[in-house]
Amino acid sequence: MIDAKTLEAAVCRKDELQRTVTRIQTLDKQLAEGKAEILKLENSMESLTPWMALGIPMNLSGTRQTAVILGTMPGNTSAEDICRMLSETDLDVDVNVVSASKDMTCVVVCCMKADAQTVENALRVHGFARPSQVWPKTPAEVKADLQAQILEQEEQMEAARTELVSLAENRNDLRILADYYRVRAEKYKVLGTLPQTERTFFISGYVPAKEVGRLEKALKRYDCVIDVEELKEDEEGPVLLENNNVSGCAEGILESFGLPHKGEIDPTTVMAVFYIFFFGMMLSDAAYGAIIAVACGVALRKFPRMETGMKKSLQLFFWCGLSTLVWGVLFGGYFGDVVNVVSRTFFGHEVGIPPLWFAPLEDPMKLLIYSLGFGVLHLFVGFGIKGYMYLRDKRYIDFFCDTVLWFMLLIGLLLMLIPSSIFASIAQTTIVFPPALNLLAKGMAIGGAVGILLMSGRSNKNFALRLALGAYDLYNISGWLSDLLSYSRLLALGLATGVIAQVVNQMGSMFGGGIGGAIAFTLIFIVGHTLNLAINMLGAYVHTNRLQYVEFFGKFYEGGGRAFEPFKENTKYTDIKEEL
Repeated sequence: MIDAKTLEAAVCRKDELQRTVTRIQTLDKQLAEGKAEILKLENSMESLTPWMALGIPMNLSGTRQTAVILGTMPGNTSAEDICRMLSETDLDVDVNVVSASKDMTCVVVCCMKADAQTVENALRVHGFARPSQVWPKTPAEVKADLQAQILEQEEQMEAARTELVSLAENRNDLRILADYYRVRAEKYKVLGTLPQTERTFFISGYVPAKEVGRLEKALKRYDCVIDVEELKEDEEGPVLLENNNVSGCAEGILESFGLPHKGEIDPTTVMAVFYIFFFGMMLSDAAYGAIIAVACGVALRKFPRMETGMKKSLQLFFWCGLSTLVWGVLFGGYFGDVVNVVSRTFFGHEVGIPPLWFAPLEDPMKLLIYSLGFGVLHLFVGFGIKGYMYLRDKRYIDFFCDTVLWFMLLIGLLLMLIPSSIFASIAQTTIVFPPALNLLAKGMAIGGAVGILLMSGRSNKNFALRLALGAYDLYNISGWLSDLLSYSRLLALGLATGVIAQVVNQMGSMFGGGIGGAIAFTLIFIVGHTLNLAINMLGAYVHTNRLQYVEFFGKFYEGGGRAFEPFKENTKYTDIKEEL
């Protein structure tokens, strides 16, 4: 955070700072070129390695009467092999092998100058090739020269680094100046799109309703005219989400689906509650939750100027980590059953931390019932929001026909299901309702079904077609069943986390006690639980999003609005303190 004086001081130095930037760029270019040159010299030195035993300059072509031919042959070729290759020429040659390896053989062949071309052609038939680079000195002398050049380059690079370090005192002012020019570039980009004459210009745009008074007050200092208009009936303005610190962190999840369009409510707060709740239930390990919460909390504290979207995501996962911690305590999951396994394996006496509620792995059907119950609540809240929107818009008939009648049908069917043998077999308990409540449940279900049958197609005057549309709408009860069964993923993901964690612990305990067993257990524990946390955290994220996007939003929300993106100072390095 800087004040206006600090900004002005940096801007006053802009010419000096621009020269500094130019010098920094020059030094950076020198360092890059120096690295490239050193790499080139090192490659040249490496190519000289097979020739280091050569005692003559590599570019020596021979004497007045003789020719010297330097080159390489295929790997492990001996001098005798080369002599046999040249025996057909019936020429006098002298062959010397400088070095030999499985990849190539370096040779020097001496012959009469008149026979040089014939000898080289005969060698080429068997894979001979001239060196790609030759020097007017011996390889040992060339290597010494190259080493000296590398040392010189390193000294120049060190001098450039030293100068760069000395320029670091300008870092803050350079950042301020970079933000200053960034803001000016965006400003003049916008100014170029404004209608204007020689003395006037015209600006039109959107402003949040609560900021209108503040805007008018600020503009009174200037010779201008401001006209404030409400949105027209057919005009859809941009969307600006306003939520508290907890629910606001889930705005990125909503934006990924779509911002609310005109007439829709912002479901972020309600969605955030269920999102955090379901995420924790799916991951459901106290240790995993603590790790996520601590990691996100440390990142938020250590990097306060991070990008807004990243900050909101970390805040969301911080709350999801706390939710996971709570669910882990309720279910008794601490890295699975690591307390039991460690105490049994290394201390000979098993102890454990009992769940505060119940252990899902011991009673999975109980967790399934609660998962479906939470699903019913989630779906009913979404459907209730749809009813609220009808009442807000004074569409009372739509509220009764499309919300009340469906609630009657669904609640009636649920009340009829609970005392049934099907529910009793799943829940492993029998619930008996009073006869009056059973009669009420049947009445609500029948009344809701008949009402939907008669009223869903109420906009159509043809009675037969109206009944057909009602029957089709009533068929959507299967969609409700499908949506409800989707919440069984709360059970599946919760069990998967616990089962994999226990398997990891059991694998670690297979090596027994002692120091060796402790080391093996620690390695397997770290690797296994890291993978389990990563996989199931990803699964919880994906499936929690699905429950919001498909099941919850499908009951009342469409989205499709565009974001409110005001023109502002988008600085990268600094925040400028506003002075009024």
